Amino acid sequence: MDDEPPLSPEDAATLRFLKRLVTVLTTVMIGGVIVLITLLVIRLPQSAPPFPDSIALPDGTVAEAFTRGRGWYAVVTGAQEILIFDATSGALRQRIEITP
Repeated sequence: MDDEPPLSPEDAATLRFLKRLVTVLTTVMIGGVIVLITLLVIRLPQSAPPFPDSIALPDGTVAEAFTRGRGWYAVVTGAQEILIFDATSGALRQRIEITP
């Protein structure tokens, strides 16, 4: 069943080199994935800023979207306007009308 000719010493040495090369590359790839995961865990924020408990919208407005930034949060309403509120006091800072 073994009809293959025996390997020459040069072919055996090449196969050993390729085996070591694949092992080293696999080790480097696994190490890289571990480093990436570690950096993601370290760099991502541990806790997000808290959401406001409640938002007092003007009468007759319906919220469609919400976003926040440092020191403010914004609500997009069904009347096609953006209401920007102060994050600490909850007071309306600015009202922006969206024009099509």
